[in-house]
Amino acid sequence: MIKTIKVLIIDRVHPLLIEGLMQDGFEVDYFPDINRSDLLHKIGAYQGLVVRTKTEIDEEILNKASTLRFVGRAGAGLDNIDVDVAAAKGIDVFNAGEANADAVGEQTIGMMLSLFANINKADAEVRKSVWDRQGNEGIELNGNTIGIIGFGNTGSKVAEKLIGFDVEVLAYDKYRQHFGNVNVKESSLNEIFEKSNIITLHVPLTAETHEMVNSAFIEKFKKPFWLFNMCRGMVVNYNDLMNAMITGKVLGAGLDVLANEKLNTMNEEELKWFNYFTGSSRTVLTPHTAGWTEQSFYKISAVLLKKIRQLNLIQSMS
Repeated sequence: MIKTIKVLIIDRVHPLLIEGLMQDGFEVDYFPDINRSDLLHKIGAYQGLVVRTKTEIDEEILNKASTLRFVGRAGAGLDNIDVDVAAAKGIDVFNAGEANADAVGEQTIGMMLSLFANINKADAEVRKSVWDRQGNEGIELNGNTIGIIGFGNTGSKVAEKLIGFDVEVLAYDKYRQHFGNVNVKESSLNEIFEKSNIITLHVPLTAETHEMVNSAFIEKFKKPFWLFNMCRGMVVNYNDLMNAMITGKVLGAGLDVLANEKLNTMNEEELKWFNYFTGSSRTVLTPHTAGWTEQSFYKISAVLLKKIRQLNLIQSMS
């Protein structure tokens, strides 16, 4: 019989989570630098597992996790966890997507403003003693039609933060209905294709959304548009995006995520689009940091602590 609920944390988290679990009576082991081999060796002794993104919690690991009761994802996406295998084994899987939604929402707006006002380009030029006002003439966000694809925690925060910019906001979510309000119009994809000239993506990575944004998707837009991807890199076919930027169908892109974020492992085709994006003044690029702020680091642990407590694992042993 299990006498103590043991939780293994294998990525960096705020001390709030560790201290809160220990105060509740959990036994916590914190190994943020653990490798896969050691994880496979240790996981059988634990009832809880907390992860971020660096480790794939796949069938091999879950088969070794003979007493596991839950997997908590310290972030939004669950694409590095085999949720089907976990469900079949009766393992609860949950994330903290609501905790970093503000951060992602703010960066989405920030990338739009940076790209439209040529802030990154102008800053780099001034640092080289180039004072080019005409060449850095910007465009205003005001008056544009923004299509939000995916209206969960982050998509809804983007819409909320766009209030005051005098833009029309359309939103599509295949799995949500009746979410429209005075500030955002619930729309079909076809309406977004027809009216939008700015698109921001906030969908999970699934078999359905894998390379959802490809050449066929892009060609459905009636107007040239700007694309912002704050969710998962593999939602976009980046070779097709590069080609659309070359032809002018896509005017520019703000990318916080890439299809391959291990830059030193890129193949020839990946290097082609990567070099194009890094060499373009019509892109703004960040290293998957949209949801990574001082505040979200704390909030993620607070949300996970609350959700673990709601499982009532300690009480069930009493």
